[in-house]
Amino acid sequence: MPVNLLNNLWILLAALLVFTMTIGVGFLEVGELGGDRWRSLLKTTLMTCAALALMAFLGFDLAFAPTVGNGLIGNPAFLPPFLGAFDTSTAGLLTGVWWSTASTTGLALGPYFLFETAFAAVTFALVGVVMVRKVKLRAVALFAIPYFLLIWTLPAAWIWNPSGWLARLGMVDFAGGLVVHAAAGTAGLAVLVQIWHEEKARGLRSSPPIPTRTDPTWLTLAVLLLWIGWFGFNPGSVLAFNTETTVVVLTTFLAASLSFLSLMGCRFWQTRQDPGYVYSANGILMGLIVITPLAGFVSPLSAAILGVACGPLFLLGEWLFGRLRWLADPIGLLPGHFLGGLFGLGMIAFFAQSPFATASGYPSLPTGLFFGGGWAAVHQLGVEAFGAVVVLAVVFALSFASIWLIARALGGITRPGGRGEEPASPAPEPIAAPARAD
Repeated sequence: MPVNLLNNLWILLAALLVFTMTIGVGFLEVGELGGDRWRSLLKTTLMTCAALALMAFLGFDLAFAPTVGNGLIGNPAFLPPFLGAFDTSTAGLLTGVWWSTASTTGLALGPYFLFETAFAAVTFALVGVVMVRKVKLRAVALFAIPYFLLIWTLPAAWIWNPSGWLARLGMVDFAGGLVVHAAAGTAGLAVLVQIWHEEKARGLRSSPPIPTRTDPTWLTLAVLLLWIGWFGFNPGSVLAFNTETTVVVLTTFLAASLSFLSLMGCRFWQTRQDPGYVYSANGILMGLIVITPLAGFVSPLSAAILGVACGPLFLLGEWLFGRLRWLADPIGLLPGHFLGGLFGLGMIAFFAQSPFATASGYPSLPTGLFFGGGWAAVHQLGVEAFGAVVVLAVVFALSFASIWLIARALGGITRPGGRGEEPASPAPEPIAAPARAD
């Protein structure tokens, strides 16, 4: 198939939108936690630049090149480092298309690389919300190396690469309920275990909570950026500009809106008080998270129903994870991204409808149980559950091993004090007034 210019233009735009989400996560941290802004914004900028450098160096090949080892990982020698090095005939760069889109959407190497790298960057930004006030910035920088070269690339190679072993089993994850959200929650949990290990060694009996100081202006900006970014995140995952792309816009926005109304209503019923601005933000985000793994497989009404389920789901997750006194999760990585991503993934086997899935490029996905899918849908549920268990176990093991080694190298990953407080910024040196000539 020749290069499809319209599809490539759309994926370039979608990649740009997804890249804004990484900085949007930094705004979210500032909006919910207040304090010095520089740490959150510097951290998310670091993550964006590290993603581009490491994915271009090798990570993109490991995730999206034709796999080796029976679908275990992408061929690291498929492209020379940095997308072909000095080679002017690299397939898909100046001419031709990327191998996995050759018979489908006709994407060139550049747009496809930028799109997938943006996903890697924002996934790491989600992991970073548990690091924002407690972990040394140099530990974050070091963790980026195994993260982009192994931890993120393995699930992507298994599920999003058509030659990956889980993809060949029939597992699907439209835009990253598992590859992005649940895997980010799992990697974040591994970091939290290391943080608690260091806090406990200092004699603490529970993990000090990170102070929250809501800033409505920053929080509004963060939610706006993330919601607009999701316009590229989900609809871009069709990897083409067609009628299904518009359907995915509708399912994404309806799920977010109904989730907002559901969480605000459930929280008011629970407390009989104004739910507050943080719950409004989490309502929108929870709907966006839950719809992500199946946005291209369902109808707008199904998305609305899933959005309504998000309110009680988030409150349940908040209560469950809130009982764990050894972790501090101020932005809601676990009740939001981890639980919401897994819930959405599981709902594929219940709500999927074959015409929508076919239009999204997944013609072999069976119709869900709620629409008469029968044993094929039950089998799909088993495949999704099996894939989730394997991915989460591997991501946790690799993340904990990586952060433990970094802790050994740095003498610990936590910052002095261990309470998540920002140190006061040093006062600038006074500028001496020039001597006046008399």
